[in-house]
Amino acid sequence: MSATIRLLSIDEAEAFRSIRLEALRTEPASFASSAEDWEKLPDEEWRRRTVGNPVFVAFQNDVPVGIMGLMRQSASKMAHRATLVMVYLRRELRGTGLAKRLLDAVADYARNEGIKQLELAVSADNLTAIRFYHREGFSVAGRIPGGFLHEGREIDDVIMVKRIAD
Repeated sequence: MSATIRLLSIDEAEAFRSIRLEALRTEPASFASSAEDWEKLPDEEWRRRTVGNPVFVAFQNDVPVGIMGLMRQSASKMAHRATLVMVYLRRELRGTGLAKRLLDAVADYARNEGIKQLELAVSADNLTAIRFYHREGFSVAGRIPGGFLHEGREIDDVIMVKRIAD
């Protein structure tokens, strides 16, 4: 069963809502936001967030199964940098190469937009994701102790970067 990856358009806000809420509910310790933060958003805000920053979704049989967003820095002297956000892939699809395809699609888009560096923050507890990012050429740039709280526990953020253009 092959998956397709595409940049969402404003009329695909429901696909965005579906996979984003699934991600937040399934892997709550992996995200700074909570499902509750997003569940209360009005429809118009979901539409705005679908296209406010690029959102890529992997689909299998028209069902969203993975997501990766890109937030470009807005200051002119930092506009060559962008942060990967909302990264999630259904557990049963991990290790299939789909995460790499999703990352490649986002990186290609970023490169075409003049972005030279991708950055991300990943939970220090998420060793599988850290290993994936290392395999994909990211390196650790630092660590934010107690970067976010989950169930009363402070979890460090590992900051990783990858140059995608010179």
